[in-house]
This record gives sequence, C-alpha cells and structure tokens, in this order.
Amino acid sequence: MENTTIDQLFKEKRPTLKYLAAQFTNDPDEREDLVQETMVRSLASIEKFLKHPKLMSWLYIIMKNTYINQYTRNKRLENYRSEYISTGYRNDMATNRGESNFVASDIQQALNSLSKDYYNVFVMFLEGFKYYEIAEHLQIPEGTVKTRIHMARKSLQKQLKIYSKSVD
Repeated sequence: MENTTIDQLFKEKRPTLKYLAAQFTNDPDEREDLVQETMVRSLASIEKFLKHPKLMSWLYIIMKNTYINQYTRNKRLENYRSEYISTGYRNDMATNRGESNFVASDIQQALNSLSKDYYNVFVMFLEGFKYYEIAEHLQIPEGTVKTRIHMARKSLQKQLKIYSKSVD
C-alpha cells in the first residue's frame, strides 16, 4: 500500500477521531496523543480495513482500548506512588540524598547488567505493559515474556540483596 493513501486516509479521519477522543478526555493534549496513538496502532493492520465499511468502528475500538490501557497504567503508577509515600521511605530519602543516589546507582547498574532481552521485557513490564502487549510488541510468546520477567527479577534480587529487609 502506498504511504500517500494511508496519509490521505488519516487526514480525512483525523477530525472524526478528535471528536471521538473528546469522549475520553477533556485535555486537548491528551486528546491529540490519543488520536496519534490510535493511528500508530492501526498501522499494523490498516490494509485489511482500508476500504472496509466499518473502518471508523475499528479505529474507535483501537482508541478505546488505548485509552483504557493508558488509564490502567496511570492508575497502577499512582497506586505505587501513594504506597511508596505512605511507607514513609520518601522522607528518609529526602534527608539522605547521598544514600539514595548510591541506591539508584546500584539499581541502574543491576538493570544494565541484565541481557538485552531480559532488560527490554522487564522495563516494559515496569512501565505497566501487560504480558500480551509485551509479547506482541517484541513478537515473542507470552510464556517467554513471563519467564524473562521472572529471571530478571531473580537476577535483580540476587544483585540487590544488600537492600532487602532482613527479619531477625
């Protein structure tokens, strides 16, 4: 398929997609990001739907799923942050920035020591992607994703065991 045809299609559908994005968010920047992400995700299969009468329905479903996934990721991140703040650990870090810099450095070194395959999968998992999304993106089986995340965790636990809380 020619890029000009796809480009023309997206130019035609962009106003409608912006209108549909308004159902999900009032923030104009978020709306624009949602439209953009919908277009990017649709590129994988756009040829199947190019002349299909339900093209807009398909794009709407992509947009809705994209919004739901982003919302879920943001909610999960918000929960982690609130949990982190509630533990009081943040106050400890604020009083001793040198120590937190060492910890952050050790964590980054541990992450960098992971093989490229493990690192990519683990970072995507930390960013909130689901197993099947990681599998699709990296074009590997979902079971492989789970195994790599497990192995990365074990490796990081071993390397960072000095920071684990020991119960005496």
